Amino acid sequence: MNSLEHRRVSLRNIANKIDSPEAFTAKILQQLVHHEIIQSVKGAHGGFEIDEERLQHINLSQIITAIDGESIFNRCVMGLAACSEEHPCPAHATYIDIRNQLQTMLRQTHVMDLSHDLESGQTFLKQ
Repeated sequence: MNSLEHRRVSLRNIANKIDSPEAFTAKILQQLVHHEIIQSVKGAHGGFEIDEERLQHINLSQIITAIDGESIFNRCVMGLAACSEEHPCPAHATYIDIRNQLQTMLRQTHVMDLSHDLESGQTFLKQ
């Protein structure tokens, strides 16, 4: 991982690695910068980076919240505005358990965990 080697990564490189349009990737990266998950450095040797020390502390929940907000953790799975404990949708009871498991997994998975799997070849970002 580039951050572990103290190297910044360009927008173009990131977009290519994840097979994503540059404009879309730029918007996501700016949200992550705004939420202080990553840093953006301008100039000839600029790019995006994550402080090595922070890699161990940034979890997937923080990243998802920075991009999509808290709604994934509290909205109705069927998209109903009035869904609640008092007035549940048909999938409410089942989804509560799944949502709680998802939230736990996202909080317990850190960027450093994912980077080790990428480095070892156990996981990949695109085919």
